[in-house]
Amino acid sequence: MADARGQGTEQGDGSRPGVGADPAADPEVAEKPVEDAVNRAIDEGRRRISRRTWPLLATGLLGGIDVGTGVLALLFVEHETHSALLAGLAFTIGFIALTLARSELFTEDFLVPVVTVVARQARFRMLMRLWIGTLVANLVGGWLFTWLILQGFPQFADTAIEAGNYYVQLGLGVKAFSLAVIGGTVITLMTWMQHTTSSSGLRLVPAVTAGFLLAGAQLNHAIVNSLLMFSALHTGRAPFGYLEWAQTAGLAAAGNIVGGVVLVTLLRLFQSPHTVAEERANPALGVAMGDDRREDDRPKAEPGI
Repeated sequence: MADARGQGTEQGDGSRPGVGADPAADPEVAEKPVEDAVNRAIDEGRRRISRRTWPLLATGLLGGIDVGTGVLALLFVEHETHSALLAGLAFTIGFIALTLARSELFTEDFLVPVVTVVARQARFRMLMRLWIGTLVANLVGGWLFTWLILQGFPQFADTAIEAGNYYVQLGLGVKAFSLAVIGGTVITLMTWMQHTTSSSGLRLVPAVTAGFLLAGAQLNHAIVNSLLMFSALHTGRAPFGYLEWAQTAGLAAAGNIVGGVVLVTLLRLFQSPHTVAEERANPALGVAMGDDRREDDRPKAEPGI
């Protein structure tokens, strides 16, 4: 009787969805917050990936400069207090700037544009263009801003050397790669949490927590460690050179991609596969459909100069 009553409540009067109902067909069992986050990510990805060259580079340069303000805060607090914990907390200023000023880091693009490409709303080559352009611009902006920091605050030199040399001393082994995977996971989780809300105030919460973990726990993040190593190199007394920087940052970037794309982005998409499937069923013009392509092989919206 109990089973019959349960079945009647769920299926007979139609007031409640049946157990195991398909969220794609029955909105009552769908995880609306997750679906909304995926849709926000796809829409934001379209905007990011469609930027023309100069806006893309400008956004990346500003990202490097904005994080540079966090490096300035980190060096200042660590120089004054000799506390890595307080310095890590001070570094969050850079991520607050990133969030409110709408600039962008290379590692923030492991979620939003990747989701857009998986949903067939942009080409893979457009993702590569965004990644490379943003990465190069982040590094140029960060190099310039850290040069200014060391010119303006030469008393930070010893602190900068110690902070930058830490990442070189990690080496190129399992420990460095593991810290890089964790770093990529943290920054991409920050991006996901920010896309679960449209409130600017609430978006600051993951920005502060991620910034604190990256700097306070000294995770291996390609852009953060690059700016700290640049700071050391600008002193002229760093115990490493640009070759060691390139090796260290390259390993960090690879680990960041694994942590961000594999451990966060792809798994989050499996939380709402029907949402992605709906987008994939209606790909943007110029995006491959099986062995064929849409009629307009080069969409007018594809970014140029």
